[in-house]
Amino acid sequence: MPKKPKKTIKKGKTIKRTKIIKTKAETDKVKKTKIKVIGIGGGGNSIVSEIASRMKKASFVVANTDLQALKSSSRRAVHFQFGLNLTQGLGTGMNTELGMAAAQDEKARIKKMLEGQDLVILVVALGGGTGSGAAPVFAKICKDLGNLCLGIFTLPFEFEGEKKIEIAKISLEKLKYQLNAFSVIPNERIFRIIDEKTPLKMALSAINKSLAESLGGLIETIYEPGLINIDFADLRTILQGQGKLAYLNTIEIQKKRDTAKEAVEKVLNSPLYPYSIKGAKGILLNISGPKDLGLSEVNKISKTISALLNKEAKIIFGVSHNKKSNIIKTTLLATGIPSQRLSLKKPAAPDKTLPKKKRVHPVKSSEAGAKQFNRVKKRKKKEKPAFVPLSAESRQRDKVKVSKPTKPIKSTKLTKPSKQSKPTEPIKPTKTQKNLLPKVIDASASSIPTTPFYSEEKNSEKVRKNALQIKKEVEETEKKMLEQEKIWETPTFLRRKNKSHE
Repeated sequence: MPKKPKKTIKKGKTIKRTKIIKTKAETDKVKKTKIKVIGIGGGGNSIVSEIASRMKKASFVVANTDLQALKSSSRRAVHFQFGLNLTQGLGTGMNTELGMAAAQDEKARIKKMLEGQDLVILVVALGGGTGSGAAPVFAKICKDLGNLCLGIFTLPFEFEGEKKIEIAKISLEKLKYQLNAFSVIPNERIFRIIDEKTPLKMALSAINKSLAESLGGLIETIYEPGLINIDFADLRTILQGQGKLAYLNTIEIQKKRDTAKEAVEKVLNSPLYPYSIKGAKGILLNISGPKDLGLSEVNKISKTISALLNKEAKIIFGVSHNKKSNIIKTTLLATGIPSQRLSLKKPAAPDKTLPKKKRVHPVKSSEAGAKQFNRVKKRKKKEKPAFVPLSAESRQRDKVKVSKPTKPIKSTKLTKPSKQSKPTEPIKPTKTQKNLLPKVIDASASSIPTTPFYSEEKNSEKVRKNALQIKKEVEETEKKMLEQEKIWETPTFLRRKNKSHE
């Protein structure tokens, strides 16, 4: 009986040991970060082929519908052909719908390729049918799998035509909502670092070289341990989100007196980017140098960069040592840059419907002429014209004013007050007196009738009267009324006498 429990104890110990070994293996797998760089389309294939020849840490894939283009790509990258049933092994001929359909037919294969990756970097030369059409499908699958996805895109040259530029912009709008962050490099910016006479192959190679250096710096920062270490968890913090505009640049300079100043200027002002890091909400900065790298140099570089950022920005800072004795390497990844800084639209053409600019007066343009012009203007103000014709609006306004009734004049009573100040009955005027009254005036009216500004003549033309003429007419009518009132105030017997006397 006592032998049986001993065997059970030994078995238990062996089971425990095997469990410990499994957990260690699992933890090692978690620590190893998996990064995959995928070039989609002809332009993306050439960029990734050049990056793959310089780097070894990450895995590289060149994806295309064109079998011939894949054969010319680097052997260090995995060749991934898709859409064979639709394209028969050829390209898409700038047809983005065909490129999208080719990728959607191969969703299962694309998903299998992207599974288990921590970071996927999509490199696409936008403007072509395969890259612009298929890239949004790759990005959507990455998002659904929960992988971090960074997009690096180039835009076509102006000489490639407006149609290609339009395709690139439409594809970029679709892509940015499927990505955590993306950076944009217009091919036209290459003329800032090379001569215009440089052959096209060399010009494109210069862009590829710059991208390879930038990506290489970022991947080295994640994989290699440092004095102040940056790992994948830090990168996740900076990239977390959706559709963030990013800036990625890596520079190398020789150590000298003004090392910090030169490093800051070069890392912040990449000639390939059409925007700066001003207003960025996330920064990952790593400075790699020799063992004798000074604290003052590190402080100047980090302080200058942090001054340009948003107040609420997350800054992750790292320092590492490199094997080169006299070289300082600075890698900068900025995300959350305001999208207004990415100006891809051309200035709008001038609107022909807008009013033209006023011509400059030849006299006013000079100082002496301006003084003379002002003198003449003052004289004209003093000399008031006798009659100035009014516009149609002012005429209408004047008509409204004239139509308003004037202040009423108190009508005088045609009675003679008695001693007792009792009112007597008014004496009615005779027929002859009535005939003497002007037809316009009504004895019962409480106001003087107004005369219009326009009098109708025989030829039925309207003649405009000025203020003096109207005033004169009003005075005449008042005078006539006063004369009539005097006649009415005199008694009838006196009026008869006067008539007989006459």
